[in-house]
Amino acid sequence: MSKKELQKIPQVNEVILEVSKSITLHNSYVTRIVQREIKKIRAQILKNKLSSTREKYFKHIVKHVLQDIDHSLKNVINGTGVVLHTGLGRAPFQGKLLKKIAQNLDGYVNLELNLKTGKRGERQSHVDPMISAITGTESSLVVNNNAAAVLLTLNTMAEGKEVIISRGQMVEIGGSFRIPDIIEKSGCILKEVGSTNRTHVKDYEKAINRNTGLILWVHTSNYIVDGFTKEVSLKELASLGKKSKIPVLADLGSGALIEMDSMGLPAELPVTNIVDSGPTITTFSGDKLLGGPQSGIIVGKKKWINRFHSNPLYRAVRSDKITLSLLDETLRQYQKTSVNKNNIALTLLSTKKSTLKKRGEKILSLITKKKIKSLGLTLNDSFVEAGSGSLPVQNLESMALKFECKTIKPNDLSKLFRMANHPVLGYINRGNYYIDLKAVMPSQIDELAHIISAI
Repeated sequence: MSKKELQKIPQVNEVILEVSKSITLHNSYVTRIVQREIKKIRAQILKNKLSSTREKYFKHIVKHVLQDIDHSLKNVINGTGVVLHTGLGRAPFQGKLLKKIAQNLDGYVNLELNLKTGKRGERQSHVDPMISAITGTESSLVVNNNAAAVLLTLNTMAEGKEVIISRGQMVEIGGSFRIPDIIEKSGCILKEVGSTNRTHVKDYEKAINRNTGLILWVHTSNYIVDGFTKEVSLKELASLGKKSKIPVLADLGSGALIEMDSMGLPAELPVTNIVDSGPTITTFSGDKLLGGPQSGIIVGKKKWINRFHSNPLYRAVRSDKITLSLLDETLRQYQKTSVNKNNIALTLLSTKKSTLKKRGEKILSLITKKKIKSLGLTLNDSFVEAGSGSLPVQNLESMALKFECKTIKPNDLSKLFRMANHPVLGYINRGNYYIDLKAVMPSQIDELAHIISAI
């Protein structure tokens, strides 16, 4: 039976010819996808788990090939409640801003050309003046993420020398990225001082020797240590560094440019507060509380910024024209103590529970009572995290759609939403499926109601 059944499988070229009517891609890529789908069918037949007609095999393979060669990077509705979701690209962008940036980037751009002089320019010049002014520093440098910023600064400032850091600040962030590992990879020598919960100035003083290259202060942005604790302030470390003629690096991580509590959010150390504490250099992310693209921003003394720029590592981690353009547009959204609504990340984070409740009620009003009943759909209070290690101390109030469906299991419901034409990402908690409204764009409310109705 298997032999006759195998003969029904269409030839690779037949499928490619049919697929080519709908989409044009590199032939080698399409061939590989077709071969993979045919291999799956063949394996099922050999296990006697599949029997069909040649026409159905053909349609099945074509359908799955077209699905697989479609764009895998898609716009999704974020129903997880986590606004700065690493898996979903952290800070979201306004579509109209992207269109504006696209116009600026259409064709060629003067990335490294000074239009006034006609001579070679510097890509950092498009963002450095604004970053430096906003953060109150002499100069700045943008690289592709904060990990790269820390790596570059460590390597430039203390390669082959000891880097002193408190044991209470040797953090790990997402993806198993650990501060001790980055110190080692930068070519520096880790010098631990103090204990997990208590570190004193004298610990740093005792550790300083002729081979000390840097004092590192890391903001523990994704957790807190409470109870019997003692830590040395950044201001004290900056003073010690100045006294000992040793540079001090402050790795802030999240990077807020304004006071978060002014937006009704939990307090978070703004970059200017860190800078005012006196470190030589400060690093932070551009795609967290700043609300911009993935980037690492280095600010501080101009002489050091120039050295970072001259380091061969800089060329490997520098940002491209798209990132710099996005960052420039993001920075233009900031005023002295506020940010406008084009900054979607901060707008979503600061959206009040009462507003989310109204959006949830609108969604329910657009769904039939029969559908609401069959899905066991209700609107409930919820609490969410900001995400990406930002604002870790306090959860944010939100509203979530709860599905207590008796006919569809939570995992199956989750997959149905993920595989919708407009994918929806929710979460499962205590045997029920939820779509939280905290990170759902206002423009997606009607679409979300339509998707729920179609489940």
